[in-house]
Amino acid sequence: AADEEQLEALVRAGMAAPSAVDARPWDFVVVTDRALLKRLAEALPYAKMAAQASAAIVVTGDLRRQHGGEGAQFWIMDCSAATENILLAASALGLGAVWTAVYPEEDRVEAVRELLGLPAHVVPLNLIPIGVPAAAPKAKEKFDPAFVHKNRW
Repeated sequence: AADEEQLEALVRAGMAAPSAVDARPWDFVVVTDRALLKRLAEALPYAKMAAQASAAIVVTGDLRRQHGGEGAQFWIMDCSAATENILLAASALGLGAVWTAVYPEEDRVEAVRELLGLPAHVVPLNLIPIGVPAAAPKAKEKFDPAFVHKNRW
């Protein structure tokens, strides 16, 4: 199980991400309550593993704190960068973690908003279940030179 020190390290990694004009519009809801993890798993179709996870981190974006104000979309990129940092840090700590989408599916956003008591100006981007992998995962090889262009398309 992920311990408090590891969970703090993951959130610290998230907060180290770049953001537009360093606005840092993210907040992180660290969920360790078993009943709440189960309810989140029930509400989110691709986060069923959260019911067995030792914890989950919900990455949220505060529309009021993002660059460009409430109507902008920078929070999505900023919180995505924070999420990737969390996933990389989890791997480095020997933990298992996966990005499960909440935003932009409105029913998922509303379910998570209600379960976690999020204010209306805070949007949950994703839920990251955290645990200890049953086996060492094999490295993914996704490189494809067909998607690399040099100097011009």
